[in-house]
Amino acid sequence: MATTEQNLDASATPATAPNTAPDDERVAWLALVLTPGLGPKRILDAVSEMGTPGKVLALPLTALEGLRFPGAAAQFIFDGRARKAAAEEWQRVAAQGAKIVTFGCAGYPERLKEIYDPPPVLWVRGEGRLLGRPSIAVVGTRHPSPYGSGMAEMLSRDLAARRLLIVSGMARGIDSCAHKGALAARMPTVAVWGTGIDVVYPKENKKLAEEILGLGGAIVSELPMGTFPAPQNFPRRNRILSGLSVAVLVVEASENSGTRVTARCAAEQNRDLFAVPGNVTNKGSWTPNTLIKQGAKLVATWEDVWEDLPSQVRLELEADALDESKSAETASLLPDPVLRPQEAVVLEVLRSDESLQIDEILELLETQLTSSEVFTALFELEITGRVRQLPGKNYVRTL
Repeated sequence: MATTEQNLDASATPATAPNTAPDDERVAWLALVLTPGLGPKRILDAVSEMGTPGKVLALPLTALEGLRFPGAAAQFIFDGRARKAAAEEWQRVAAQGAKIVTFGCAGYPERLKEIYDPPPVLWVRGEGRLLGRPSIAVVGTRHPSPYGSGMAEMLSRDLAARRLLIVSGMARGIDSCAHKGALAARMPTVAVWGTGIDVVYPKENKKLAEEILGLGGAIVSELPMGTFPAPQNFPRRNRILSGLSVAVLVVEASENSGTRVTARCAAEQNRDLFAVPGNVTNKGSWTPNTLIKQGAKLVATWEDVWEDLPSQVRLELEADALDESKSAETASLLPDPVLRPQEAVVLEVLRSDESLQIDEILELLETQLTSSEVFTALFELEITGRVRQLPGKNYVRTL
């Protein structure tokens, strides 16, 4: 069972109250997914052959084995243990204020159905209707440079402000920066987890998870409640990230990064692939630079993504934005707060690709500002999101 520290408090979620009464068809899907030894493709093939998941569960033992189910899996279903496990899981999901979305549901995302092995069941916390919206998966290293973090936040913020849904895995690094960028635009974002939807990983992202749900976003997983992080879960999770999206944007990733799995999934699923170029001496630039050489679209600003989106997607997003606001579109949809003179001076010396330690900043500005003015300006710039403080009193300018 998940510990209290790792569980995401249900009271923090303003999710729509789910229907807690068991739905026979969804419970049948759930029973198949919870049967040991059955993968997504085998389950979907069996349901396609029989017509409904309920008919699969009603088969005699020999017929189940005839569907190429392993002997242990067939026995698990035939003995009624699969249905019992599904009923118990249904109650756990309902108790968390979450919901089950199955392959047969009207709310199952159509784009995800296009991939080779879509998950038959999605555990969803928050606003499940988001899964059908046009989205882009923003992925990258768990150990980004200040440049990579800044680019992930900036691009996610600008794309989210134009109604393109940001999808990521809420891992440390680029994933978290992508979600934060969308939240900075006051727009919802979707996190796809490699754990159960009640097990926050990494634990320090509990507040981020609550913010995602609080702003009308969603947390999604193909894994049952209480599933702890295991290495094999995350590469499989990546196919869902790309499957939900119209495109994948790679910011920073090393040669052996798991981000390459997502990029490969995007190629296999016929998704557009974008990448942010990086310094060739930085190991985190290896994957995006290589992808660009192989044909991925180079991205420096949100316009680079926007102009390559399918026409129908752009029209849908523009219509959505027009419905919400009749104001004329400007270079940035987020109004910039007016800077005080001291803040402008401090901001001028900071860089987005390299951090400066507080002593270096004070030395650079010793003839222009007092130390008190520098500290106050840095505090105000942090509050408005223009500057980020790194460990060791190092500061970097956000993009």
